[in-house]
Amino acid sequence: YGKITFVDLAGSERLKESLSEGNARKETQAINKSLFTLGQVISALAQGKEGRHVPYRNSKLTQLLQESFGGSSLCLMVTCISPASAFLEESLNSLNYAHKAMNIQNRPIVRLDEQQKVLQDLKAENAMLRRELES
Repeated sequence: YGKITFVDLAGSERLKESLSEGNARKETQAINKSLFTLGQVISALAQGKEGRHVPYRNSKLTQLLQESFGGSSLCLMVTCISPASAFLEESLNSLNYAHKAMNIQNRPIVRLDEQQKVLQDLKAENAMLRRELES
């Protein structure tokens, strides 16, 4: 069995530029908190120290991505940046995130349910017996 998680991490939201008010302001603050926490998680995992506390519980985003970052899954991170000088700071922040994320070492494990495991074992045994018959 498997799990695919797609997350669009739109850049940090600047309150001054967005002029958000009311619920939109709260949502902007929540986005920024999640992105900040994701940065902390990525930094902690990129250092690779065993037993180090990783703050997954500090946001729903990092809880959602816990298996992908630092778990037993494959993880692909795509970083989009802008060539415009007006977005230089955001582009550099995105590249820093991506650079730190590249240092995270996951150990992917294929997980099979019981039926799949039995089927895989039988196929391997069948292939081995065929090789024995041929030789």
